[in-house]
Amino acid sequence: MARLIKEFEKPEFRKESNYFEALVRAIVYQQLSGKAASTIYKRFKDLFSATKYPSPQDVLFKTHEQLRAVGLSNQKAAYIHNIAAAFDSGTVTQNIDSLQDEEIIEKLTTIKGVGPWTAEMFLMFTLHRPDVFPVTDLGIRKGFQLFCKLDDLPDPGFMIKRAEPWRPYRTLASWYLWRLVEGPFEW
Repeated sequence: MARLIKEFEKPEFRKESNYFEALVRAIVYQQLSGKAASTIYKRFKDLFSATKYPSPQDVLFKTHEQLRAVGLSNQKAAYIHNIAAAFDSGTVTQNIDSLQDEEIIEKLTTIKGVGPWTAEMFLMFTLHRPDVFPVTDLGIRKGFQLFCKLDDLPDPGFMIKRAEPWRPYRTLASWYLWRLVEGPFEW
């Protein structure tokens, strides 16, 4: 890992306080290139007031068709409505950061459309939890393959075992593995 740290710049994580915004953005960015996701995300924000991020209630007032019109897939539009409903009802609150990592993953994954990957990205990039290791992420698996000079993509169990020395800083290790494969991780 020291080789990667020397080779690449130091990551800059910025603390986020709007958890609703972070989850919506994570849904928009799922399985898209950074550029395409950025364009769709800008269009999404442009649906609302230019002065502040939309509230969950603001999003709930938009129809499914209005969300689709900015380039969101059918599923992503539904998932964003689900996230808005979870925040609006109090299922997810701003004090979610007081919970342990596994509790947060459990709570967030009760929202249809928020899976373990999205919850892990939330832990890493929004809450800045230091020891998250998203072993199902393809970029992490490819980075691990390159890092360990493996012929095939590693399975999660192997990765967890080999990454044990990186505890309690596996979030940082993950960033370097992404960097090794894809370049900077961009929101």
